[in-house]
Amino acid sequence: MSLKYDSIAGLIDAAKENGCKISELVLKQQAEEMEQPEDVLYAQMKSNYAVMAESVKEGQKPGVVSTSGLSGGDAYRMAQAVNKGNTLCGALFGKALVRALAVSEWNAAMGRIVAAPTAGSCGILPAAILTIQEAENLPERDCVMALFTASAIGMVIAKNACVAGAQGGCQAECGSAAAMAAAALVELCGGTPDMVGDAVSITIGNVLGLVCDPVAGLVEIPCIHRNASGVANAFVAAQLAVAGVRSPIPADESILAMKRVGDAMPASLKETAEGGLAATPSGKRLYQQVFGEQEPASCPSGCRGCRR
Repeated sequence: MSLKYDSIAGLIDAAKENGCKISELVLKQQAEEMEQPEDVLYAQMKSNYAVMAESVKEGQKPGVVSTSGLSGGDAYRMAQAVNKGNTLCGALFGKALVRALAVSEWNAAMGRIVAAPTAGSCGILPAAILTIQEAENLPERDCVMALFTASAIGMVIAKNACVAGAQGGCQAECGSAAAMAAAALVELCGGTPDMVGDAVSITIGNVLGLVCDPVAGLVEIPCIHRNASGVANAFVAAQLAVAGVRSPIPADESILAMKRVGDAMPASLKETAEGGLAATPSGKRLYQQVFGEQEPASCPSGCRGCRR
């Protein structure tokens, strides 16, 4: 099977031609390319899904604190609010936020996570899928398969733009993760391949221009909260797409627009911790709190102490 992940349109057309879901198409193609049985690759993805679930569980426990001391406990606090019914948008939304925060905080505490597609955006995809699985009582197999759809979207974005904050800003990191999550949600909700494309485009359009400005160069502030906003974005886009709302801009054009915007961003807004929130008085104070230096030092690799 020829599937080069050159475009979202190519994935959609191939799925429609074969009368199958994007996930089924991807699993079959990957099995052929890697010369392994489909059940072996499925088992590997199932293992990833188990790690995602475990990181959600561990990350929302009380006492989780990052190695820098800058973050921790937000997932626990949010979970307490949800358990008490203290939510503005209902339990499903509240639980999605809990899970996104939990995985991100577990990452900051050096716990085991699945980079999806990066460690800095690791909370978005698991939060989306695990939340919809619980809400709709979905079979685990469907959820694991949805990860293949998400992965395919990520591969197209990586091939045509990027998924790294240091290269394209947070739009390319949390934005890509949200697009992957939206695609998975659409498939899990019975949406068509065309709806997957619409969800991806809407998601990216919603975060176009989002900068990467980690305080003290660490993947904590505002990264953890952006994982929460990322899963919210995924649910918004998926809901719109499944309702039949079309994106006037095709997904592939949105991806290329994201690349152009990322290329136009100054270096200060691409993970160097020299702009945005990192350059605020409070951001500088937190830098000094962690590193004890008077002024943040530029890092040639674009970050300091992060887990990408």
